[in-house]
Amino acid sequence: MSGSTMRCVLVSKSLDLRGYLGPQFMRAADRIEIISHPHEGPVTDIRLAVAWHPPDDSFERYPNLQAVCSIGAGVDNILACPSLRPDVDVIRVVDPAQAQMMSGFVAWHVIGHQRRFATYQAQQRKERWRRLGLRRAQDVPVGILGFGEIGRRVATDLALLGFPVMAWSRTAKPTPQGVRGFSGAAGLDAMLGQTEVLVNLLPLTPETKGILNRNTFARMYRGGYLIQVGRGEHLVEADLLAALENGQLAGASLDVFSPEPLAPRHPFWRHPNIVVTPHDACEVSVEAIGATFRATAEAIRAGRRPPHSIDRERGY
Repeated sequence: MSGSTMRCVLVSKSLDLRGYLGPQFMRAADRIEIISHPHEGPVTDIRLAVAWHPPDDSFERYPNLQAVCSIGAGVDNILACPSLRPDVDVIRVVDPAQAQMMSGFVAWHVIGHQRRFATYQAQQRKERWRRLGLRRAQDVPVGILGFGEIGRRVATDLALLGFPVMAWSRTAKPTPQGVRGFSGAAGLDAMLGQTEVLVNLLPLTPETKGILNRNTFARMYRGGYLIQVGRGEHLVEADLLAALENGQLAGASLDVFSPEPLAPRHPFWRHPNIVVTPHDACEVSVEAIGATFRATAEAIRAGRRPPHSIDRERGY
Protein backbone atom coordinates (compact mmCIF):
# COMPACT_ATOMS: atom_id res chain seq x y z
CA MET A 1 0.00 0.00 0.00
CA SER A 2 2.95 2.34 0.65
CA GLY A 3 3.67 2.66 -3.06
CA SER A 4 0.11 3.34 -4.23
CA THR A 5 -1.45 6.73 -4.96
CA MET A 6 -3.88 7.97 -2.32
CA ARG A 7 -7.04 9.79 -3.36
CA CYS A 8 -8.22 12.93 -1.58
CA VAL A 9 -11.55 14.69 -2.09
CA LEU A 10 -12.04 18.46 -1.76
CA VAL A 11 -15.30 19.38 -0.02
CA SER A 12 -16.59 22.92 0.41
CA LYS A 13 -19.77 24.82 -0.35
CA SER A 14 -18.12 28.25 -0.02
CA LEU A 15 -14.53 28.08 -1.29
CA ASP A 16 -12.66 26.87 -4.36
CA LEU A 17 -10.17 24.69 -2.51
CA ARG A 18 -8.41 23.56 -5.67
CA GLY A 19 -7.77 27.14 -6.74
CA TYR A 20 -6.77 28.18 -3.22
CA LEU A 21 -4.38 25.31 -2.54
CA GLY A 22 -3.38 24.24 -6.04
CA PRO A 23 0.40 24.71 -5.64
CA GLN A 24 0.36 22.77 -2.35
CA PHE A 25 -1.48 19.89 -3.98
CA MET A 26 1.05 19.87 -6.83
CA ARG A 27 3.83 19.20 -4.32
CA ALA A 28 2.22 15.85 -3.55
CA ALA A 29 0.86 15.08 -7.03
CA ASP A 30 3.01 11.96 -7.37
CA ARG A 31 1.52 10.47 -4.20
CA ILE A 32 -1.97 11.96 -3.84
CA GLU A 33 -4.67 12.27 -6.50
CA ILE A 34 -6.98 15.23 -5.90
CA ILE A 35 -10.66 14.97 -6.86
CA SER A 36 -13.54 17.38 -6.26
CA HIS A 37 -16.83 16.74 -4.52
CA PRO A 38 -19.25 15.48 -5.67
CA HIS A 39 -17.29 12.77 -7.47
CA GLU A 40 -19.24 10.60 -9.88
CA GLY A 41 -16.68 7.81 -10.24
CA PRO A 42 -15.55 5.16 -7.72
CA VAL A 43 -15.24 6.52 -4.20
CA THR A 44 -14.59 3.50 -1.99
CA ASP A 45 -10.84 4.11 -2.05
CA ILE A 46 -11.09 7.73 -0.89
CA ARG A 47 -9.64 7.91 2.62
CA LEU A 48 -8.78 11.60 2.98
CA ALA A 49 -10.70 14.86 2.56
CA VAL A 50 -9.81 18.53 2.75
CA ALA A 51 -12.87 20.50 3.81
CA TRP A 52 -14.20 23.93 4.67
CA HIS A 53 -17.90 24.39 5.43
CA PRO A 54 -18.87 21.07 3.81
CA PRO A 55 -22.45 20.48 2.57
CA ASP A 56 -24.55 18.57 5.08
CA ASP A 57 -24.66 15.32 3.11
CA SER A 58 -21.16 15.43 1.64
CA PHE A 59 -19.45 12.71 3.69
CA GLU A 60 -22.19 10.15 3.04
CA ARG A 61 -20.60 9.49 -0.34
CA TYR A 62 -17.23 8.33 1.06
CA PRO A 63 -17.72 5.20 3.19
CA ASN A 64 -14.02 4.55 3.80
CA LEU A 65 -13.03 8.09 4.73
CA GLN A 66 -10.50 8.10 7.59
CA ALA A 67 -9.59 11.77 8.07
CA VAL A 68 -10.78 15.27 7.21
CA CYS A 69 -8.29 18.15 7.15
CA SER A 70 -9.56 21.60 8.00
CA ILE A 71 -7.88 24.55 6.29
CA GLY A 72 -7.80 26.46 9.57
CA ALA A 73 -7.20 26.10 13.28
CA GLY A 74 -10.98 26.05 13.84
CA VAL A 75 -12.87 22.86 13.05
CA ASP A 76 -16.40 23.68 14.27
CA ASN A 77 -17.68 24.04 10.69
CA ILE A 78 -16.62 20.44 9.98
CA LEU A 79 -17.86 18.98 13.25
CA ALA A 80 -21.26 20.53 12.57
CA CYS A 81 -21.66 18.51 9.35
CA PRO A 82 -24.40 15.90 9.98
CA SER A 83 -22.83 13.31 7.66
CA LEU A 84 -19.46 13.25 9.44
CA ARG A 85 -19.07 9.79 11.04
CA PRO A 86 -17.83 9.56 14.65
CA ASP A 87 -14.85 7.40 13.67
CA VAL A 88 -13.38 9.92 11.19
CA ASP A 89 -10.40 11.93 12.47
CA VAL A 90 -10.68 15.71 12.10
CA ILE A 91 -7.36 17.51 11.68
CA ARG A 92 -6.70 21.15 12.53
CA VAL A 93 -3.83 23.26 11.22
CA VAL A 94 -1.15 24.47 13.63
CA ASP A 95 0.75 27.43 12.19
CA PRO A 96 3.30 29.40 14.29
CA ALA A 97 3.04 32.31 11.84
CA GLN A 98 -0.70 32.49 12.48
CA ALA A 99 -0.09 32.67 16.23
CA GLN A 100 2.41 35.49 15.73
CA MET A 101 -0.04 37.42 13.57
CA MET A 102 -2.84 37.00 16.11
CA SER A 103 -0.55 38.10 18.93
CA GLY A 104 0.24 41.34 17.15
CA PHE A 105 -3.44 42.03 16.53
CA VAL A 106 -4.36 41.46 20.17
CA ALA A 107 -1.42 43.49 21.48
CA TRP A 108 -2.43 46.43 19.29
CA HIS A 109 -5.90 46.50 20.84
CA VAL A 110 -4.70 45.92 24.40
CA ILE A 111 -2.25 48.81 24.11
CA GLY A 112 -4.89 50.93 22.41
CA HIS A 113 -7.13 50.51 25.44
CA GLN A 114 -4.29 51.07 27.89
CA ARG A 115 -3.14 54.29 26.18
CA ARG A 116 -6.65 55.55 25.29
CA PHE A 117 -5.82 55.85 21.60
CA ALA A 118 -9.50 55.89 20.55
CA THR A 119 -10.10 58.94 22.72
CA TYR A 120 -7.08 60.68 21.24
CA GLN A 121 -8.37 59.95 17.72
CA ALA A 122 -11.74 61.44 18.66
CA GLN A 123 -9.98 64.51 20.09
CA GLN A 124 -7.97 64.89 16.89
CA ARG A 125 -11.14 65.02 14.82
CA LYS A 126 -12.29 67.91 17.05
CA GLU A 127 -8.84 69.59 17.00
CA ARG A 128 -8.69 69.26 20.77
CA TRP A 129 -5.36 69.18 22.63
CA ARG A 130 -5.85 67.43 25.97
CA ARG A 131 -3.55 64.96 27.69
CA LEU A 132 -5.34 62.09 29.40
CA GLY A 133 -2.55 60.88 31.64
CA LEU A 134 -0.46 57.74 31.26
CA ARG A 135 -1.30 54.25 32.49
CA ARG A 136 1.40 51.65 32.97
CA ALA A 137 1.00 48.24 31.38
CA GLN A 138 1.40 46.79 34.88
CA ASP A 139 -1.89 48.45 35.85
CA VAL A 140 -3.98 46.80 33.09
CA PRO A 141 -4.61 43.11 33.85
CA VAL A 142 -5.46 40.95 30.85
CA GLY A 143 -7.47 37.72 30.99
CA ILE A 144 -7.32 35.27 28.09
CA LEU A 145 -10.05 32.72 27.40
CA GLY A 146 -8.49 29.73 25.65
CA PHE A 147 -4.92 28.53 26.07
CA GLY A 148 -4.03 26.53 23.00
CA GLU A 149 -1.14 27.24 20.63
CA ILE A 150 -2.39 30.73 19.77
CA GLY A 151 -3.42 31.59 23.31
CA ARG A 152 0.01 30.63 24.62
CA ARG A 153 1.74 32.92 22.12
CA VAL A 154 -0.61 35.82 22.87
CA ALA A 155 -0.15 35.38 26.63
CA THR A 156 3.64 35.14 26.39
CA ASP A 157 3.97 38.26 24.25
CA LEU A 158 1.64 40.36 26.42
CA ALA A 159 3.58 39.33 29.53
CA LEU A 160 6.81 40.45 27.87
CA LEU A 161 5.18 43.83 27.26
CA GLY A 162 4.61 44.16 31.00
CA PHE A 163 0.90 43.38 31.29
CA PRO A 164 -0.30 41.15 34.14
CA VAL A 165 -1.56 38.16 32.15
CA MET A 166 -3.97 35.42 33.17
CA ALA A 167 -5.13 32.52 31.01
CA TRP A 168 -8.14 30.26 31.43
CA SER A 169 -8.69 26.82 29.94
CA ARG A 170 -11.21 24.05 30.54
CA THR A 171 -8.59 21.91 32.27
CA ALA A 172 -5.38 23.00 33.99
CA LYS A 173 -2.35 23.56 31.74
CA PRO A 174 1.22 24.60 32.49
CA THR A 175 1.85 28.30 31.84
CA PRO A 176 5.00 30.19 30.83
CA GLN A 177 6.73 32.63 33.13
CA GLY A 178 4.67 35.73 33.79
CA VAL A 179 1.32 34.07 33.07
CA ARG A 180 -1.07 32.84 35.75
CA GLY A 181 -3.24 29.87 34.83
CA PHE A 182 -6.88 29.24 35.76
CA SER A 183 -9.20 26.36 34.91
CA GLY A 184 -12.72 25.10 35.51
CA ALA A 185 -15.79 27.08 36.53
CA ALA A 186 -14.25 28.37 39.77
CA GLY A 187 -11.12 29.39 37.91
CA LEU A 188 -13.14 31.35 35.37
CA ASP A 189 -14.88 33.29 38.13
CA ALA A 190 -11.57 34.00 39.82
CA MET A 191 -9.89 35.22 36.62
CA LEU A 192 -12.77 37.42 35.49
CA GLY A 193 -12.83 39.13 38.87
CA GLN A 194 -9.26 40.34 38.21
CA THR A 195 -9.64 41.17 34.50
CA GLU A 196 -9.79 44.55 32.80
CA VAL A 197 -9.14 43.42 29.21
CA LEU A 198 -10.74 40.13 28.18
CA VAL A 199 -9.38 38.32 25.10
CA ASN A 200 -11.51 35.51 23.70
CA LEU A 201 -9.57 32.81 21.84
CA LEU A 202 -11.80 29.86 22.68
CA PRO A 203 -12.83 27.17 20.21
CA LEU A 204 -16.56 27.00 19.54
CA THR A 205 -18.23 24.12 21.37
CA PRO A 206 -21.71 23.68 22.88
CA GLU A 207 -20.18 24.66 26.24
CA THR A 208 -18.55 27.88 24.98
CA LYS A 209 -21.40 29.15 22.78
CA GLY A 210 -22.71 32.40 24.28
CA ILE A 211 -19.93 32.61 26.89
CA LEU A 212 -19.46 36.33 26.24
CA ASN A 213 -22.64 37.41 27.99
CA ARG A 214 -23.89 39.82 30.63
CA ASN A 215 -22.76 37.61 33.50
CA THR A 216 -19.23 37.40 32.11
CA PHE A 217 -19.02 41.15 31.55
CA ALA A 218 -20.44 41.90 35.00
CA ARG A 219 -17.64 39.96 36.70
CA MET A 220 -14.90 42.01 35.00
CA TYR A 221 -13.49 45.33 36.21
CA ARG A 222 -15.88 48.16 35.47
CA GLY A 223 -14.74 50.07 32.39
CA GLY A 224 -13.16 46.95 30.91
CA TYR A 225 -12.51 46.06 27.29
CA LEU A 226 -13.38 43.03 25.15
CA ILE A 227 -11.24 41.65 22.31
CA GLN A 228 -13.32 39.05 20.48
CA VAL A 229 -11.27 36.91 18.07
CA GLY A 230 -12.84 33.49 18.74
CA ARG A 231 -16.08 32.73 16.91
CA GLY A 232 -19.11 34.95 16.37
CA GLU A 233 -21.37 32.52 18.24
CA HIS A 234 -19.42 33.12 21.46
CA LEU A 235 -20.92 36.59 21.80
CA VAL A 236 -24.40 37.55 22.97
CA GLU A 237 -24.67 40.77 20.99
CA ALA A 238 -27.45 42.39 23.00
CA ASP A 239 -25.49 41.82 26.22
CA LEU A 240 -22.43 43.54 24.77
CA LEU A 241 -24.45 46.57 23.69
CA ALA A 242 -26.03 46.76 27.14
CA ALA A 243 -22.62 46.53 28.87
CA LEU A 244 -21.31 49.36 26.70
CA GLU A 245 -24.41 51.43 27.37
CA ASN A 246 -24.18 51.11 31.17
CA GLY A 247 -20.41 51.61 31.30
CA GLN A 248 -19.48 48.14 32.48
CA LEU A 249 -17.37 47.92 29.34
CA ALA A 250 -15.58 50.93 27.88
CA GLY A 251 -15.17 49.37 24.45
CA ALA A 252 -14.78 46.29 22.33
CA SER A 253 -12.77 45.06 19.37
CA LEU A 254 -14.75 42.55 17.29
CA ASP A 255 -13.18 40.54 14.47
CA VAL A 256 -15.68 37.65 14.23
CA PHE A 257 -19.45 37.65 13.83
CA SER A 258 -22.46 35.41 13.34
CA PRO A 259 -23.36 35.50 10.54
CA GLU A 260 -20.58 36.87 8.40
CA PRO A 261 -20.24 39.31 6.79
CA LEU A 262 -21.69 41.68 9.36
CA ALA A 263 -25.08 42.81 8.09
CA PRO A 264 -25.55 46.34 6.71
CA ARG A 265 -26.98 48.75 9.29
CA HIS A 266 -25.98 46.45 12.14
CA PRO A 267 -25.55 48.60 15.29
CA PHE A 268 -21.92 47.51 15.63
CA TRP A 269 -20.92 49.39 12.47
CA ARG A 270 -21.49 52.87 13.86
CA HIS A 271 -21.07 52.30 17.58
CA PRO A 272 -18.50 54.82 18.86
CA ASN A 273 -16.90 52.33 21.24
CA ILE A 274 -16.68 49.29 18.95
CA VAL A 275 -13.90 48.54 16.48
CA VAL A 276 -15.04 46.23 13.66
CA THR A 277 -12.59 44.27 11.51
CA PRO A 278 -13.68 41.75 8.83
CA HIS A 279 -12.42 38.45 10.34
CA ASP A 280 -8.90 39.53 9.49
CA ALA A 281 -6.97 39.20 12.76
CA CYS A 282 -4.85 36.40 11.32
CA GLU A 283 -4.93 33.60 8.81
CA VAL A 284 -3.35 30.21 8.33
CA SER A 285 -0.70 30.18 5.62
CA VAL A 286 -1.27 27.94 2.62
CA GLU A 287 2.15 26.45 3.33
CA ALA A 288 1.00 25.30 6.78
CA ILE A 289 -2.19 23.85 5.29
CA GLY A 290 -0.14 21.99 2.70
CA ALA A 291 2.23 20.60 5.32
CA THR A 292 -0.71 19.41 7.43
CA PHE A 293 -2.37 17.83 4.39
CA ARG A 294 0.79 15.93 3.44
CA ALA A 295 1.49 14.81 7.01
CA THR A 296 -2.07 13.53 7.33
CA ALA A 297 -1.79 11.55 4.11
CA GLU A 298 1.50 9.99 5.18
CA ALA A 299 0.06 9.02 8.57
CA ILE A 300 -2.92 7.32 6.94
CA ARG A 301 -0.61 5.53 4.53
CA ALA A 302 1.50 4.30 7.45
CA GLY A 303 -1.48 3.23 9.56
CA ARG A 304 -0.94 5.93 12.22
CA ARG A 305 -3.35 8.47 13.65
CA PRO A 306 -2.62 11.81 11.95
CA PRO A 307 -0.90 14.57 13.96
CA HIS A 308 -3.10 17.40 15.24
CA SER A 309 -6.20 15.20 15.33
CA ILE A 310 -8.73 16.84 17.59
CA ASP A 311 -10.56 15.26 20.52
CA ARG A 312 -14.04 14.78 19.07
CA GLU A 313 -15.69 14.80 22.52
CA ARG A 314 -14.16 18.15 23.46
CA GLY A 315 -14.51 19.62 19.97
CA TYR A 316 -10.91 20.84 19.68
